Amino acid sequence: MDDLWLVVGLGNPGPGYAGNRHNVGQMAATILADRLSAPFAKHKANAVVATGRSGGLPLVLAKPNSFMNLSGGPVASLLNYYELEPDRLIVLHDELDISFDTLRLKFGGGHGGHNGIRDIISAVGTGDFTRVRIGIGRPPGRQPAADFVLKDFLTAERHVLPNLLSDAADAVELIAAQGLTAAQLKFHTAPPSP
Repeated sequence: MDDLWLVVGLGNPGPGYAGNRHNVGQMAATILADRLSAPFAKHKANAVVATGRSGGLPLVLAKPNSFMNLSGGPVASLLNYYELEPDRLIVLHDELDISFDTLRLKFGGGHGGHNGIRDIISAVGTGDFTRVRIGIGRPPGRQPAADFVLKDFLTAERHVLPNLLSDAADAVELIAAQGLTAAQLKFHTAPPSP
Protein backbone atom coordinates (compact mmCIF):
# COMPACT_ATOMS: atom_id res chain seq x y z
CA MET A 1 0.00 0.00 0.00
CA ASP A 2 1.74 3.14 -1.23
CA ASP A 3 -0.27 5.38 1.10
CA LEU A 4 0.47 3.45 4.33
CA TRP A 5 2.11 5.33 7.22
CA LEU A 6 3.79 3.85 10.28
CA VAL A 7 3.15 6.05 13.33
CA VAL A 8 5.27 5.26 16.40
CA GLY A 9 4.67 6.72 19.85
CA LEU A 10 7.79 6.66 22.01
CA GLY A 11 7.92 6.01 25.74
CA ASN A 12 8.89 3.48 28.37
CA PRO A 13 6.91 0.26 28.95
CA GLY A 14 4.84 -0.58 32.00
CA PRO A 15 2.33 1.19 34.22
CA GLY A 16 5.02 2.83 36.37
CA TYR A 17 6.06 5.03 33.43
CA ALA A 18 2.65 5.55 31.83
CA GLY A 19 2.08 9.10 33.14
CA ASN A 20 5.66 10.33 32.72
CA ARG A 21 6.54 13.29 30.52
CA HIS A 22 8.80 10.93 28.55
CA ASN A 23 5.69 8.96 27.53
CA VAL A 24 3.70 11.69 25.76
CA GLY A 25 4.45 10.02 22.42
CA GLN A 26 2.75 6.82 23.55
CA MET A 27 -0.10 8.82 25.09
CA ALA A 28 -0.73 10.56 21.76
CA ALA A 29 -0.60 7.25 19.88
CA THR A 30 -3.24 5.90 22.29
CA ILE A 31 -5.49 8.92 21.63
CA LEU A 32 -5.16 8.34 17.89
CA ALA A 33 -5.90 4.62 18.24
CA ASP A 34 -9.01 5.40 20.29
CA ARG A 35 -10.12 7.89 17.67
CA LEU A 36 -9.75 5.27 14.92
CA SER A 37 -11.36 2.52 17.08
CA ALA A 38 -8.18 0.53 16.56
CA PRO A 39 -7.20 -1.72 19.51
CA PHE A 40 -3.53 -2.45 20.15
CA ALA A 41 -2.31 -6.05 19.89
CA LYS A 42 1.06 -7.71 20.38
CA HIS A 43 3.38 -7.77 17.36
CA LYS A 44 6.48 -9.88 16.81
CA ALA A 45 8.53 -6.69 16.38
CA ASN A 46 8.58 -6.19 20.19
CA ALA A 47 5.77 -3.66 20.03
CA VAL A 48 2.02 -3.36 20.28
CA VAL A 49 0.35 -2.37 17.04
CA ALA A 50 -3.06 -1.03 16.00
CA THR A 51 -4.24 -0.61 12.42
CA GLY A 52 -6.92 1.79 11.29
CA ARG A 53 -7.93 4.28 8.65
CA SER A 54 -7.94 8.06 8.88
CA GLY A 55 -9.96 9.69 6.13
CA GLY A 56 -9.55 6.50 4.12
CA LEU A 57 -5.76 6.45 4.58
CA PRO A 58 -4.26 3.38 6.29
CA LEU A 59 -2.25 3.95 9.45
CA VAL A 60 -0.26 1.47 11.52
CA LEU A 61 0.11 2.79 15.06
CA ALA A 62 2.82 1.29 17.23
CA LYS A 63 4.21 1.55 20.75
CA PRO A 64 7.54 -0.24 21.29
CA ASN A 65 7.74 -2.58 24.28
CA SER A 66 11.40 -1.63 24.70
CA PHE A 67 12.70 1.17 26.87
CA MET A 68 13.02 4.57 25.20
CA ASN A 69 16.75 4.34 24.47
CA LEU A 70 16.19 1.01 22.68
CA SER A 71 13.36 2.20 20.41
CA GLY A 72 15.32 1.63 17.21
CA GLY A 73 15.06 -2.16 17.05
CA PRO A 74 11.26 -2.31 17.13
CA VAL A 75 10.95 0.61 14.69
CA ALA A 76 13.38 -0.94 12.20
CA SER A 77 11.58 -4.30 12.50
CA LEU A 78 8.19 -2.66 11.86
CA LEU A 79 9.47 -0.77 8.81
CA ASN A 80 10.83 -4.05 7.48
CA TYR A 81 7.65 -5.99 8.28
CA TYR A 82 5.41 -3.49 6.49
CA GLU A 83 7.99 -2.98 3.69
CA LEU A 84 8.13 0.77 4.28
CA GLU A 85 10.93 3.27 3.74
CA PRO A 86 11.81 5.59 6.65
CA ASP A 87 10.13 8.52 4.87
CA ARG A 88 6.79 6.77 5.62
CA LEU A 89 7.53 6.89 9.37
CA ILE A 90 6.05 9.45 11.80
CA VAL A 91 7.51 9.42 15.31
CA LEU A 92 5.65 11.05 18.22
CA HIS A 93 8.02 12.02 21.03
CA ASP A 94 8.62 14.36 23.96
CA GLU A 95 10.83 17.42 23.43
CA LEU A 96 12.58 19.29 26.26
CA ASP A 97 13.58 22.21 24.05
CA ILE A 98 9.97 23.10 23.20
CA SER A 99 7.74 24.75 25.78
CA PHE A 100 4.94 22.69 27.27
CA ASP A 101 1.68 22.69 25.30
CA THR A 102 3.47 23.35 22.00
CA LEU A 103 3.96 21.10 18.96
CA ARG A 104 6.72 21.33 16.40
CA LEU A 105 6.76 19.16 13.30
CA LYS A 106 9.76 18.41 11.14
CA PHE A 107 11.27 15.98 8.68
CA GLY A 108 14.83 14.76 9.09
CA GLY A 109 17.67 16.18 11.11
CA GLY A 110 19.68 14.87 14.03
CA HIS A 111 18.58 13.45 17.36
CA GLY A 112 18.93 16.67 19.38
CA GLY A 113 20.05 14.67 22.42
CA HIS A 114 16.89 12.53 22.47
CA ASN A 115 17.98 8.95 23.13
CA GLY A 116 14.91 7.37 21.51
CA ILE A 117 15.44 9.33 18.29
CA ARG A 118 19.19 8.62 18.44
CA ASP A 119 18.52 4.86 18.59
CA ILE A 120 15.98 4.99 15.74
CA ILE A 121 18.43 6.88 13.51
CA SER A 122 21.11 4.31 14.34
CA ALA A 123 18.83 1.34 13.69
CA VAL A 124 17.24 2.53 10.44
CA GLY A 125 20.39 4.17 9.12
CA THR A 126 18.92 7.62 8.50
CA GLY A 127 17.22 10.54 10.20
CA ASP A 128 14.94 11.05 7.20
CA PHE A 129 11.60 10.52 8.90
CA THR A 130 8.90 12.83 10.23
CA ARG A 131 8.80 13.84 13.88
CA VAL A 132 5.86 15.22 15.85
CA ARG A 133 7.74 16.86 18.71
CA ILE A 134 5.53 17.33 21.77
CA GLY A 135 6.83 20.10 24.01
CA ILE A 136 7.31 19.24 27.68
CA GLY A 137 9.53 22.22 28.55
CA ARG A 138 12.78 22.37 30.50
CA PRO A 139 13.13 21.17 34.09
CA PRO A 140 12.81 23.82 36.80
CA GLY A 141 15.90 25.03 38.62
CA ARG A 142 18.79 22.59 38.65
CA GLN A 143 16.73 19.43 38.28
CA PRO A 144 18.50 17.05 35.87
CA ALA A 145 16.67 16.53 32.58
CA ALA A 146 16.93 12.74 33.01
CA ASP A 147 14.93 12.98 36.26
CA PHE A 148 12.46 15.53 34.89
CA VAL A 149 11.35 13.40 31.93
CA LEU A 150 10.60 10.47 34.26
CA LYS A 151 8.23 12.54 36.42
CA ASP A 152 4.49 12.73 35.89
CA PHE A 153 2.89 15.96 34.76
CA LEU A 154 1.85 18.47 37.39
CA THR A 155 -1.85 18.90 38.18
CA ALA A 156 -2.09 22.17 36.23
CA GLU A 157 -0.37 20.54 33.24
CA ARG A 158 -2.72 17.56 33.36
CA HIS A 159 -5.66 19.91 32.72
CA VAL A 160 -4.05 21.03 29.45
CA LEU A 161 -2.53 17.69 28.44
CA PRO A 162 -5.63 16.20 26.73
CA ASN A 163 -5.74 19.12 24.29
CA LEU A 164 -2.01 18.79 23.58
CA LEU A 165 -2.34 15.06 22.90
CA SER A 166 -5.39 15.66 20.70
CA ASP A 167 -3.40 18.24 18.73
CA ALA A 168 -0.57 15.72 18.27
CA ALA A 169 -3.07 13.14 16.96
CA ASP A 170 -4.56 15.81 14.66
CA ALA A 171 -1.06 16.61 13.38
CA VAL A 172 -0.45 12.96 12.44
CA GLU A 173 -3.73 12.77 10.55
CA LEU A 174 -3.01 16.04 8.73
CA ILE A 175 0.51 14.93 7.77
CA ALA A 176 -0.89 11.68 6.36
CA ALA A 177 -3.72 13.42 4.47
CA GLN A 178 -2.16 16.67 3.25
CA GLY A 179 1.57 16.49 3.93
CA LEU A 180 3.98 18.00 6.40
CA THR A 181 3.84 21.56 5.09
CA ALA A 182 0.07 21.80 5.60
CA ALA A 183 0.43 20.45 9.13
CA GLN A 184 3.26 22.88 9.92
CA LEU A 185 1.15 25.80 8.69
CA LYS A 186 -1.61 24.81 11.09
CA PHE A 187 0.42 23.94 14.18
CA HIS A 188 3.35 26.35 13.89
CA THR A 189 1.18 29.42 13.45
CA ALA A 190 0.45 31.18 16.72
CA PRO A 191 -3.22 31.97 17.28
CA PRO A 192 -4.06 35.69 17.05
CA SER A 193 -3.95 37.62 20.31
CA PRO A 194 -7.39 38.58 21.67
